[in-house]
Amino acid sequence: MIGHSSMNTSHLRVVTHMCGFLVWLYSLSMLPPMLIALIYKERSFFVFLETFLVFFSLGGIAWLATKKAGIQLRTRDGFLIIVLFWILFSIISAFPLWIDDEFNLSFVDALFEGVSGITTTGATVISDVSTLPFAFLYYRAQLNFIGGLGVIVLAVAVLPLLGIGGAKLYQSEMPGPFKDDKLTPRLADTSRTLWLTYLLLGIVCSASYFVAGMPLFDAICHGISTVSLGGFSTHSESIGFYNSHAIEFVAGLFSLLSAINFTLWYVVIVKRQFRPLLRNSELHFFLLVAFIVIAITAWQVWHAGMYDISSSIIHAFFLTSSMMTDNGLATLDYANWPSHTIIFLMLLSFFGGCIGSTCGGIKALRFLILFKQSRNELHQLAHPRALLSIKVDGNVVTDRVLRSVWSFFFLYILFTVFFICILNMMGYDLLTSFATVAACINNMGLGFGETASTFGTLNDAAKYLMCTAMILGRLEIYPVLILFSRFFWKS
Repeated sequence: MIGHSSMNTSHLRVVTHMCGFLVWLYSLSMLPPMLIALIYKERSFFVFLETFLVFFSLGGIAWLATKKAGIQLRTRDGFLIIVLFWILFSIISAFPLWIDDEFNLSFVDALFEGVSGITTTGATVISDVSTLPFAFLYYRAQLNFIGGLGVIVLAVAVLPLLGIGGAKLYQSEMPGPFKDDKLTPRLADTSRTLWLTYLLLGIVCSASYFVAGMPLFDAICHGISTVSLGGFSTHSESIGFYNSHAIEFVAGLFSLLSAINFTLWYVVIVKRQFRPLLRNSELHFFLLVAFIVIAITAWQVWHAGMYDISSSIIHAFFLTSSMMTDNGLATLDYANWPSHTIIFLMLLSFFGGCIGSTCGGIKALRFLILFKQSRNELHQLAHPRALLSIKVDGNVVTDRVLRSVWSFFFLYILFTVFFICILNMMGYDLLTSFATVAACINNMGLGFGETASTFGTLNDAAKYLMCTAMILGRLEIYPVLILFSRFFWKS
């Protein structure tokens, strides 16, 4: 009994130590908005300063008070820390929005905005984003950027320097059925490589926006929110504010580029090898689906008489790329598009992009595996004695991975239907319920119906529910769900 108590105390110490370090690390993200506030001489400087001091102190105290040499994380600790930190992450992100007197946001509104930012959802409860101070406009884009690849992966690059094993955190945070894949032999190098690649793509995207005609500040904010597939904009009209085909093309192009597995970007940028791009079946599948959907959408909006042919193509390319990859940037009048077209695109938001990217949704690789499995079942009916296997890029998909894909697909649809039913029972019409849940659980951010212009129309209970949906979608359900299993808590 004493041993059991000691063990529990030991693990509580580990969890507190790690959460303390991560809170301390995340508090440093308040420094760039403070700098922006100083540049533009805004009172919001003091809001970010207060947030920084509070969580820098709390995180540092918790970290130092539980410091112990040779800390090693188990799988169970990794899952618990991930979920706890995303809850803390959400509260810290909401804190500046909540304590600022100019906003006068309730806690639930501030929390919704914070969760939406860090989960790269991009849904907002703020009715007029354009009136926000520059520091907050940048802060919202920064939330997208940090949440895009995951602050946990950034932390893993630092953990070995502290004598803390970070493999369990990395495996818990990274999406997809192939969590053990590494770009480099050492995990810290893998994390640093991911972030450097991510940062480089953000710089190129920002530069492209600037060349296309955006002001520098807007280009930076949109650049980092686009590569994170986050969707926060500096204007209430989103990309539609600029009424520019060039800017829409840049947004659509980088939405697609950011939805590609970052392992491939690493190979192309660092190793200068293009062959993996030509041989990656998930990428080919993703681009094929994207091309088909863009073509269908362009025909639908042209047939509806909304635009001429060239405008139909560019608007369809941008909005399809944005919604399919769960970016969430929008045209000025997307809510006026034919409802069947928007519903079609919202269904495609469940598809997402590639494994190992910053997108939400179920992801292309899982759909590719399910497609090949379904095709095999048809072949098996015709040839019952045939021995068939599923291969992706020449590698056989094991039964363990196949079971994981099927169970994830089932749980994802189950939770989607559950959230839709709850919203519907709260009094929202079925279209609004479906669009709102699709926007949140897929981390896509564009609503429809009552939430087309803002998610502030939701009641408080619905906002808390959608915060849960956003975190479930971001963490791909399992890390959260496993905490409710009694087997998880057994020693």
